Amino acid sequence: MTPRISILPKRRLLATAVALIVSGLALDAQAQSAPTQGETRAVVAPAPAPAVAETCPLGSFICPPRPISYAQCRPNAMLDFYEPQITKDSTLRDTAITDVHSGLDDGTSGVKVESPEPNVYHMTGGVRLERADQVLRAADVTYNSDSTAYDAVGNVKYQEAGMLMSADRITGTTTPNQGDAYNVRYQLLQSRGNGVADHAKVMDPQHGRFRLATYSTCDVGSHMWEFRAKTLNLNKETGVGEARSATMRFKNVPFMYLPYFTFPLDDRRKSGFLYPTFGSNSQSGLFLNLPYYLNLAPNYDATLTPGYYSDRGFMLGAEFRYLLPRSNGTFDVQYMAHDKGPDTDESGTSDRDGSKQRYLVQITNTTNLGDGFMFAANINHASDNQYFRDFSNDLYQSSIGILTSSAYVTKGGKYWSASLGADDYQNVDAGLPNYVVPYRRWPRATFNLEAPLNSWLDVGVDSEAVAFRKLDRAPVFGTTPGQVDGNRLDLAPYLAADFSGASWFVRPRVEYRYTDYRLDSDYQHFNYAEQSPSRSVPISSLDAGLIFDRQTSLFGTNYTQTLEPRMYYLYVPYRNQNNLPTFDTNEMSFDFWQLFTTNRFSGADRQMDANNLTLALTTRLLDDTGVERLSASVGQIKYFSDQKVQMPGVAPTDFGRSDYVAQLGIQFNDKWRLNSSYQWNPNKKQSPYLNEQGQVFEQGRDTDLATVQLQRRIKGDGIVNFSYRYRRNVMEQFDTSVVFPVSERWRALARWVFARRDVLPVTINTPGGPATFSTFTFSHRTLDATVGVEYDSCCVAFRVLGRHYVHDYLRKTDNAVMFEVEFKGLGSLSPQSGSYLRRAILGYQ
Repeated sequence: MTPRISILPKRRLLATAVALIVSGLALDAQAQSAPTQGETRAVVAPAPAPAVAETCPLGSFICPPRPISYAQCRPNAMLDFYEPQITKDSTLRDTAITDVHSGLDDGTSGVKVESPEPNVYHMTGGVRLERADQVLRAADVTYNSDSTAYDAVGNVKYQEAGMLMSADRITGTTTPNQGDAYNVRYQLLQSRGNGVADHAKVMDPQHGRFRLATYSTCDVGSHMWEFRAKTLNLNKETGVGEARSATMRFKNVPFMYLPYFTFPLDDRRKSGFLYPTFGSNSQSGLFLNLPYYLNLAPNYDATLTPGYYSDRGFMLGAEFRYLLPRSNGTFDVQYMAHDKGPDTDESGTSDRDGSKQRYLVQITNTTNLGDGFMFAANINHASDNQYFRDFSNDLYQSSIGILTSSAYVTKGGKYWSASLGADDYQNVDAGLPNYVVPYRRWPRATFNLEAPLNSWLDVGVDSEAVAFRKLDRAPVFGTTPGQVDGNRLDLAPYLAADFSGASWFVRPRVEYRYTDYRLDSDYQHFNYAEQSPSRSVPISSLDAGLIFDRQTSLFGTNYTQTLEPRMYYLYVPYRNQNNLPTFDTNEMSFDFWQLFTTNRFSGADRQMDANNLTLALTTRLLDDTGVERLSASVGQIKYFSDQKVQMPGVAPTDFGRSDYVAQLGIQFNDKWRLNSSYQWNPNKKQSPYLNEQGQVFEQGRDTDLATVQLQRRIKGDGIVNFSYRYRRNVMEQFDTSVVFPVSERWRALARWVFARRDVLPVTINTPGGPATFSTFTFSHRTLDATVGVEYDSCCVAFRVLGRHYVHDYLRKTDNAVMFEVEFKGLGSLSPQSGSYLRRAILGYQ
């Protein structure tokens, strides 16, 4: 289970350092402990090694966050007496001899040793004591061998593998290990933690108490931020520190006061307050959330988050996490008992029904049931479809339109898999009515088998049984098919062969698909003629191709070029399916992959008829390491018969050829990448939509689809993205984004999504007549505009973002301003903007 980040970093702070200095013992725990989040375990050197972020590969959909980096810190940030040549191996201390030297600091030529009393030794003259990785230097040292009392005075300096420390004076005993240090300066070498303390008292090697102490990960002597506490108590046995009367300061200006708080000294989890989150939402006003973490047991924990929204009231959030031998998951709930805000319903689609209770429940679970059975659940439910509009505190959640929930039991073998469960959907788009959500699938069962009969022949079956249910249904008008409930069984046994060699392949396949329905008893109300319609159809295909290759050179670089012609024949006889409902089926977008599939419809409610031949050609350039640097493909389907099977309201097509489909991908180096696709329609057909004048029109012999996506790396971690998306009669959009390194510390961020044309299909139901399709068109409109800056220094990073964006289906817009600050080594106050940017700007880290 991932440890929680508390309000202070999970590091052993100055108390640990001073305690070990005073006692003279090794700082073994500090030197050998596992690194905390954001730390590196580099060997101590004149400058701490910064975390190195791997460059996110071009084309990645979402890049991982960059690790915390201290690259901006000064190389000489350590206390000025650091000696890099001293060994870092603390295990040598037990057998090492303590050497005494002199004349290092004050120019004296030797140590003067006096014994004013028996067993009392007084050394002066610039004393240096060295044992393995430990070095102690002072102007004056007194030691009593009977009482083990010591007194080091005058510019006391101490170094060991894990830390550095200086003090005006250190007194105490080695047996027992107790002592006091005065006017302390320290630096922890593994974590960069450093600061000062007026007085440090060590009760024993595991407990220390400090007065007027500070802590920061900034450069020594140049603290942009730091904690100041009146007293600090550190307990190494429990790994917990306590601070009283503490303030956090930025540029020496206090901005947070905590009379009492606890923080971790190592990686062990602990109970305590986490960072508060705060901001503003146009629907709920100013908000403040203050989470409290409960470390209940090693394998489960909880977080309680009381919050307040100025326009709506109090909300309580609770998250429970567990990790058991066979099960793990989370339970997360947010609940507001009384929402004092209005039910703003500009579109007339709210389903709150005047309720003042608002909530969001999210449950995830994965359980091993034994004997190969697994259970997985992901449950999400909001009180109403306005919840995310009113309470979404980040830029990503505000764009959620559908909440999906599922729960399944699965089991699989070597050649088969089976599942039984349910899927549920909830509309949380404030601009849409609830009947737009997909059918609930309660329950749904699948069974899939693919087993080899011999080395070239496989037998298999794909099967599914589903019960479809809807809570909210669209109104029924005229003879238009309505949203009827029902059950569906889909069986598809097949035989598939694979004949192939190094430069060729032939893959025939024969399938038989049977689909049977049982509609509810009120099926006639929804304009269906049969209660138990069915469909059975054979499907046969032949996929064959050749692969040629040769050596070639381009721009002075050697490549292997391939030429790959491919042929795909598909035959599916026509079956009239107009009497079948469309529970979970839609026509998929046509692309290069669609040239080689047996169905252009998702789901089982429609199986296309086909007597088609696909011809395609692909060429690739592979470098000497096998990396694909260029890929270009073109293809088209030849239809030997009309495409009769269509979705409701769409007429059959009689064209003889599909679109010409082409795609291109180029990346000759790691700095830029180009992806493009293009479809040209050689046919003319009547559009299912009306034009802006409300007239029927034809479309064809024109570009159906065109996309261009270009990525270019600039100045190291900068990136420029440009994409153009065009689909005829649907949309034309430009999407440009940039991360521009202005300097070593500053980066400018921007994204602009502009719709030259954005068409929303609208169904018009006419009482007593068939449904017609029209459109609602937006032209020359900004869909998303974001601008911001990032600053990254040695120990502080911050980001400011402003965003104007569309937040629902009806293209209603909103504005947001977010500020995120990160005190390195302590965590981030508001991480939501980073999550949004990784989704919005390809290649952003």
